[in-house]
Amino acid sequence: QVQLVESGGGLVQAGASLRLSCAASGRALSSYFMGWFRQAPGKEREFVSRITWSGGNTYYADSVKGRFTISRDKAKNMVYLQMNGLKPEDTAVYYCAAGVGVAIVRSSYAYWGQGTQVTVSF
Repeated sequence: QVQLVESGGGLVQAGASLRLSCAASGRALSSYFMGWFRQAPGKEREFVSRITWSGGNTYYADSVKGRFTISRDKAKNMVYLQMNGLKPEDTAVYYCAAGVGVAIVRSSYAYWGQGTQVTVSF
């Protein structure tokens, strides 16, 4: 079992930055890769980024590449999503997840946090 708790969301203006945090606990965390997804109102949950616990290998959706940075602190079992240059279209509930398999596929992730709201105003 893996437990995930997100924090760090909020209301910001376009162009601002936010850092989301995900506290992970449970067994065999290194067996998973960690991902961030987001879901805007009326839309499907979409992949944002993922990182591997061991090597820190990262991957990003095209929509956030160059603006968002995923990282992890193995000692603290924390995963972060630094979001810079936020746009109104980034408004969504952001979820942290742990999974195996194909990183961009939602069904690869067995464990999910409760989500944190990010709202970007014009």
